[in-house]
Amino acid sequence: MNEDTLLSARGLTLSFGHITALADVDIDLWPGEMLAIVGESGSGKTTLLNVLSGRLQPDAGAVWYRDPNGHLLDLHAMPAPALRALHRSDWGFVHQDPKQNLRMNVSAGGNVGERLMAQGVRHYGDIRGQALEWLRQVEIDTDRIDDLPRTFSGGMLQRLQIARTLVTHPRLVFMDEPTGGLDVSVQARLLDLIRSLVAQLQLAAVLVTHDIAVARLLAHRIAVMQRGRVVETGLTDQVLDDPQHPYTQLLVSSVLQA
Repeated sequence: MNEDTLLSARGLTLSFGHITALADVDIDLWPGEMLAIVGESGSGKTTLLNVLSGRLQPDAGAVWYRDPNGHLLDLHAMPAPALRALHRSDWGFVHQDPKQNLRMNVSAGGNVGERLMAQGVRHYGDIRGQALEWLRQVEIDTDRIDDLPRTFSGGMLQRLQIARTLVTHPRLVFMDEPTGGLDVSVQARLLDLIRSLVAQLQLAAVLVTHDIAVARLLAHRIAVMQRGRVVETGLTDQVLDDPQHPYTQLLVSSVLQA
């Protein structure tokens, strides 16, 4: 693993019965970089995201993470409590369905504040103040701080999930189709928000998307997956403007013809 790399995976392999989900996948991520993982449904994108984030154990291979002190952590050898602590502190996860990450019977401010409390913040005024600031940052009316998420629109729920995830300033965020299922106009607004916050906070991120346009807008580098393998990787514009692998060429041409 390169001494500057934040996250590195080598030889990731995983099968579900007779179905190969990952086949000898290598991935590197540097601090402050957004890496997009693209491919058709069933290509292994979300499986790879779940293995990289420790949510799934591979059959073979390893994932290493470099902590703020420069120590290398073998992700799948970590005790479960240590991995959970990592997800509460250094890492964040943005799901396609925000309800997976939000407590629908807790106020908007409470959802943001819970992550702060998990890191030991106890002063009510500080928690509420940070919750208000983050609602502003994700363009939710601060008058809604005491409202329940179930009263929010889909786009607002996704923005609230982002506020909850980023309030603790994680170093690394995993994003699984964060704009999936939203109207085009809502998607555009959310993409602009994600791009500005990632740049502002200098986050590293791994983004799973089936949408080439989303990858082009957000990601520095791209990894193209087909049937559990990474078939092409490189700088986003370079790969999308001059694809080398036949599958990448097919993906790009299908977008151009749409």
